[in-house]
Formats: sequence, structure tokens, C-alpha cells
Amino acid sequence: MRGFRAAWALALAVAAGLGSLPALAQVEPPILAERVKRGELPPMAERLPLTPRVTNLAGMGREPGIPGGEIRLLMADQRDLRIMSVYGYSRLMVFNLKQELEPDILEDIQIEDGRRFTLVLREGHRWSDGAPFTSEDFRYWWEDVANNPRLSPGGPPLAMLSGGQPPVFEVLDNRRVRYSWSQPHPSFLPAVAGAQPTYIFLPAHYMRRFHERYVEGAELQANVRANRLKDWTALHEQKARLYRNENPELPTLEPWRNVTQPPAERFVFERNPFFHRVDENGQQLPYLDRIVINTATGSLIPTKVGAGDTDLQARYLTFDNYTFLKTASKNKDFTVRLWRSAEGSRLAIYPNLNAADPVWRSLMRDVRVRRALSIGINRRDINNVIFYGLAKESANTVISASPLFEAYYRDAWTQFDPKLANRLLDEAGLNRRDWDGTRLLPDGRRAEVTMDGAGESTEETDSVELIIDNFRDLGIRVFYRSAQRDLFRRRVLIGETVLAIWHGLDNGIASADMEPDALAPTLRSQYQWPRFGQYVETMGRAGDPIDMPEVKELSELLQSWQTSATRDERERIWRRMLRIHADNVFTIGIVNSTLQPIVVSRRLRNVPDEGWYSFEPGALLGVYRPDTFWLAPPGRKS
Repeated sequence: MRGFRAAWALALAVAAGLGSLPALAQVEPPILAERVKRGELPPMAERLPLTPRVTNLAGMGREPGIPGGEIRLLMADQRDLRIMSVYGYSRLMVFNLKQELEPDILEDIQIEDGRRFTLVLREGHRWSDGAPFTSEDFRYWWEDVANNPRLSPGGPPLAMLSGGQPPVFEVLDNRRVRYSWSQPHPSFLPAVAGAQPTYIFLPAHYMRRFHERYVEGAELQANVRANRLKDWTALHEQKARLYRNENPELPTLEPWRNVTQPPAERFVFERNPFFHRVDENGQQLPYLDRIVINTATGSLIPTKVGAGDTDLQARYLTFDNYTFLKTASKNKDFTVRLWRSAEGSRLAIYPNLNAADPVWRSLMRDVRVRRALSIGINRRDINNVIFYGLAKESANTVISASPLFEAYYRDAWTQFDPKLANRLLDEAGLNRRDWDGTRLLPDGRRAEVTMDGAGESTEETDSVELIIDNFRDLGIRVFYRSAQRDLFRRRVLIGETVLAIWHGLDNGIASADMEPDALAPTLRSQYQWPRFGQYVETMGRAGDPIDMPEVKELSELLQSWQTSATRDERERIWRRMLRIHADNVFTIGIVNSTLQPIVVSRRLRNVPDEGWYSFEPGALLGVYRPDTFWLAPPGRKS
């Protein structure tokens, strides 16, 4: 009976959303058909929610696919398994290609006064192991994890606080939960829709076995010892990481689930038989049966891609690999597409306002010095030499595709003007020089400084060479030092780094409804003010209090956005924050809208020819729906 109701509900949902359509496919993916026949899985109509999420492929300019097959990806190490949570992009709410929020896992959401959110689940939705996905999974996370002092000593995550206060949580029934704050909370939905989301649910039926509230002490301690961990909280944390994909036993709502136990050099992700999306013909997604991730040294990945060792690759590729890959594609079974990066700047220099050296810290906090460094860079040369003139010279800010874009944000303090740069440095107290033209610091030392980076691309190392030459002409000697990413970040945090180079804003196509948290201190990983960010991140338990007026204003503006009631108010806040950044040059952008190679097997269909490559809000490939990618039969190539 439920199978008939599910099929009928699906027909109604498709008809309501898409008009006249061919008969529903309701054909089992071949890899699952035998399991259904043996009784190991229920039929597809019973595996799907009563109202699945219907994907209009025709409306996206794509074609319905053939289920089956596997593709290969290349990643550097086990930590890259989380990329499957990004590519899968299954969230309570998701951003679409217009940067608008819409329900995905949720069937519906009801919002009152911007502060009361009622989440409605899909009837019959199940986890990948077939267990029901219900309001109990939200209750478990909220009561037994987020508000458990041992599992969450700092309380619920920041995304669940408005004005520093948590919501009132209610379970209304098996399919509805409600979160109510005393004031508007506009960052709630973007947080759960993020590429790295705030998960507000966990599979309660699985996780209870690792929680002291539900398991007898001796049994739980035996489990702790078996996993070689110190206590049950470490065990629970290890087992609960939905984003990391490290625990093959952990049920998921993503299109594919990991079936390989780490450590390994090859990880297999198999289709989730209970995934909640279908195409307009009623065919359950994803189309692909498996995604295989092979690990390789990051620096060797472009070479392995050129040898044909992958079917879909963007990660670890940069534009300087394009010529090699394009040449290799002539003799291999892949094409190379060029998308645009949506970062605020492909590379940006970060003057460390929290540098440990007091003299350099004082100089980095002087806006004249930051402006001088910015206008001392010849961006046109870097664009022409490194990016073949195809990028756009710009500060580190929103790009032209953003509804918030203004030319002033792009152009402020980006002109190449060495004469003005030298005058600003003189005015900042660097008006004495050594015998070779190197400026002298106020304490008499030569103006020699190290610029730290991760050195993960030749774009970075080649650009740094040109920047070093520009800064030498200003009388500042810069020495580049690259290190493994974790060491690089630690050096910045402890203040050993004065200048860092990294990519710019993750989200250069932001809209007013996306939280401007990257524009104010929020995290220790913000290289321009790591200790301010750490102070906010830890609620004052570590780091340094914000003691710069302009940075303090940014923090206050972010707090205002986080309790804003209207979109107009949020847009006004965004524009003020962008203006402060343009004027104060807290980060020094170089170019943006650079080209990102996307290598695609000639058999792989529905991968767009053009797109924006962005972690936020696009989840890299995720917003383009890899669950709809499919493999054409051998011999049938695009």
C-alpha cells in the first residue's frame, strides 16, 4: 500500500512542479535490482520519501541519464574524503544557481518574523541504512550533543545563537521541529546550507550506542577500549563526523556513502539506496553507482590527471596546468573545461595585525603602510605574466557577479603608483634607508620580512617573485617561505608571520542574505587578524581582544547583521563592511575571476561547460548537482 501511495505522490509532485511529463520510470538502478529481488532492500517506491525532491533536468538544460557505472577522483590524503560531503551537497536547505535558498532534505520550512523556524521533514525519508529520518534525530543532536556539557563544553555552536542566546527547541511531531529565538536570526539557514554546514541532526538510532545516557557503563567502556580512545566522549565524537566521511558505519543522507575503512589509499563511495532526489521521470538519483577516490601526492595530481587517471577533477588543478592538460587531452579520454573562480582574489596578501614583533605589528596596523604595499604591486604585470591577461585586476572583494558589487570596492588602492607608495611609507616613519636603498625600521633594523605561504601552486610562487620585485623597489626586502599548510597556519596564529599569502574571500558572489562573517574577526584561521578571530571564536578564552576601531566596527556590524530583520538592513550592513575593507586594505587582493580547469571524461554527461568554481556558496561542484552526472555507454562520447 505504501508503495502505491509513494508512486502516486511522486506522480502528483512531478506533475505539480513540471507540468506534462512522460510516464514515471520507476526502474530500479541495476546495481540495486538484485538486492531488491533477494529481499535485502525494499523496492524503490518504498525507499523514496512520499514526496521526493524532483529535479527538473530539462529546466537545467540537461538530459535524463542512465543509472550505473563509476567514476574516479584523485585526492591527496584521507582528509580529502570530506570533499564528497561538499560535492554531494545534500542539506536541509541549499543554495541554487541564483544564490537563493530552497528546501532540499526538508520538504518545507515556515518562517515567522525572521526568528521562528518550523522545519518539515519528508514523510518516509530514511537514512542510508534504511532507518527512518525523523524529528528524533534533531532532538538527539540538540539535547544529547549540543547541550551536553561533556560533548559540547562551549555549548551549542555559534550558528545556533542569536544575540548570544540559544533557541527554544520543540518537537511538534514525528516530522516537524521548531526553533524559536527572541530576535531575528538570519544566519541560521545559510549556516545549515553551507558547503561545510552546521549539522543540527545526527542518526540517533546509531549514535545512542556511543552515549553514556543510553548505554550501560561497562559496555560503553569496553567499546572505548576497543577503539583505543580515552573516554566515551572521544568515541562519540569520532563516530559522529558526518562531514568527514571517515566512519563507514555512520548512516548518511548524502547521495553516496563511504564503504572503505581508513586508512587506505583507495576509497569507494557507493550510491545511497534511500537518497531522496529523483529526476523528472521518477528515476532515483544519483545516476552513478560508485565514486572511487584514489590518493596521490598533491603535487603529482596534475601529472596523473594528464595520464588519464581520473574521470572528474578540479581539486589540485590550477590554470598553470591548463596547457599541459589540454595537450594531454588530445590523446586521452577527457576534455578540459574552464570555469571562473568566484574567490574575491585568486591570491591575496595578508598583513598580520597580530604579528608578535611589536615594530612590525605597529607598521602593519598603519593604514598608510597597507595602502602603500597595495599600490606598490603591478597587478597588470602579474595578470599578463601569470594569467595571460585573462583575469581581472582587483582588490580582495566581491566580484562583478555579486549583487553587492561596486567598482569602488574593486578599484580602491589597486592602481600601480610607486611614487605615492613611497610617500606613504615615508609618512609612516620609514623615511630612512640603508646603503642599498633598503628602508630602516624605527628601531634601526633593515626592513626585511618573510612572507609565508603554503606553496601549493606555481601561480603562488611565480606571483610572489613579481611581488617581491615590486616591494624591493619600495625599499622593503621580502623573503618567501613556504611550509605545509598546518605549519603555515600555526606560524600566522602565533604571530611569527608578518605577511602571508593565500587565496582571497571564499565567496566573491555573495548576496546580502549570506553572512558577512569573513569580513570581521570570527576565526583563528583569518590571516589578517588571527588572534582577534581566535578571541571571538573562543568567546574570549584565547586570543587577543579587538583593539582597533575599524576592526571593532566590522565586528559590531557583523553582530547587527546577525540580528537584522530585513533584507534592506542586511544589504546596508554588507555595503558598509565592504567600504571599510576597501578603505583600510586589511587584505591586499591581486586578481580575481581567474580560470579554473575542470577535467571531465568524454563519457561523463551533464557536467556544465561553464560555471563558477566556489566553495561558498556553490560547494565547488555541488551546486551543479553531481548526483545528476551520468556515464554514457562505451563508444558513445560527447
